[in-house]
Amino acid sequence: MSIFTELAHQYIDGEWLAGTGSWDIIDVNPYNGDKLAAITVATVEQVDLAYRAAARAQRVWAETSPYTRRSILENVLRLTAEREAEIVEAMIDELGGTRTKAVYEIQLAQEFLREAIQLAVRPEGRILPSPVAGKENRVQRLPVGVVSVISPFNFPFLVTLKSVAPALALGNAVVIKPNQNAPVVGGGVIAKLFEDAGLPAGLLNVLVTDIAEIGDALLTHPVPKVISFAGSDRVGRHVGAVAARHFKRTVLELSGNSALVVLDDADLDYAVDAAVFSRFVYQGQVCMAANRILVDRSIADEFTAKFTAKVKGLKTGDPREADTQIGPLINSFQADALTALVDRAIEDGATVLVRGTTRGNLVEPTVLTGIAEDSPLLGQEIFGPVALLVPFDGEEDGVRLANATPYGLSGAVHTRDVERGIRFAQRIETGMIHVNDSTIGDEPLAAFGGEKASGLGRLNGSATVEAFTTQKWISVQHGRTAFPF
Repeated sequence: MSIFTELAHQYIDGEWLAGTGSWDIIDVNPYNGDKLAAITVATVEQVDLAYRAAARAQRVWAETSPYTRRSILENVLRLTAEREAEIVEAMIDELGGTRTKAVYEIQLAQEFLREAIQLAVRPEGRILPSPVAGKENRVQRLPVGVVSVISPFNFPFLVTLKSVAPALALGNAVVIKPNQNAPVVGGGVIAKLFEDAGLPAGLLNVLVTDIAEIGDALLTHPVPKVISFAGSDRVGRHVGAVAARHFKRTVLELSGNSALVVLDDADLDYAVDAAVFSRFVYQGQVCMAANRILVDRSIADEFTAKFTAKVKGLKTGDPREADTQIGPLINSFQADALTALVDRAIEDGATVLVRGTTRGNLVEPTVLTGIAEDSPLLGQEIFGPVALLVPFDGEEDGVRLANATPYGLSGAVHTRDVERGIRFAQRIETGMIHVNDSTIGDEPLAAFGGEKASGLGRLNGSATVEAFTTQKWISVQHGRTAFPF
């Protein structure tokens, strides 16, 4: 039985169910247009069922031995490794990413599972001193309760597990709302792994639905205490505002407009390799992708020649073929919008260095330069295979241009002088930046998140513990307090 036949359902309180809405989400292979599944949307009533089931199960789960929780997560890791080949095939079909991208995603997800396994037995309480004689202060770290995870289409397996696995390890229950373009890889596959690993019913639920059906029910329901959202800043602003009105904590991983900066002493061949990867991995549909490639003017001509030559050699086509480097965009809306964006940029005076064609959802790489500094194109996130080359005049100008964006998620700087690179990196208004590497990076122990319009909060390592736990102060007075009245 196909993954898309078996797992294209709602998963509520340990049962695989049909949605009770009046319309279907159609899951489509973005490369060839094949219908993978039709999933009837979940309703507000099913949202309530999922949250109520999670709340009931979580109370028992929080009292379960951390070693039991760890054992279940170990089972999930084992099953993920055993099913890796099958999951990779599903990723290619549902997401349109290349095989290389799919393997990278599932293997990195396994690293995050290994870290979550350790989190199950890591949280500790503290005993703090008190200025009051005879008083003992204990601070306990407790699970928040129920976490809502709203995940994106681009890395749905990895990004969803980054919240789900540690949240469960720390004693919480979870309700997932996967992206409509990745309902199986970002939802059903994950639920099946945890079900087969022995996770008790109700602790993990999957709702495949849409705001058109349920409105803000996922956000306003009284049960969830934390909303972990990854997606656009437009939707993220709404999620954050609604959650705040209902006193819910949020972790928001939002849009980016990363700059990869090439200083005048960089290793140009290496910088070109890093820039091409940073811009075009998964067709540029990555929040950390290098939208803007800033190059010191003294080396701009040489860099541009090498960069454009490498881009022209990228193969666009069937993501199942081993040598394909650029697959399809996720849907026709995105492909058409990106093509129109490039057309407008050229009409506004941008210089075309490489111009790819659009064939259905396949959009070949485009490289533009000569873009006016006040052009909105430089300030927005471009979710597709379009690179913008921008020259600058010295470090100060490079810092200024790198920071000239409302976003601040990731970045990179290339130089032969590592300490120079670190000094430069410290001046960039971004949550993450890499010296002599790609703009794209994620590791289990390093805090992941953005500044400005790129989000709020952090995940990974100790930041994950902060995100999915709360603290309780319990004081004990040994002896008697002398009250003033």
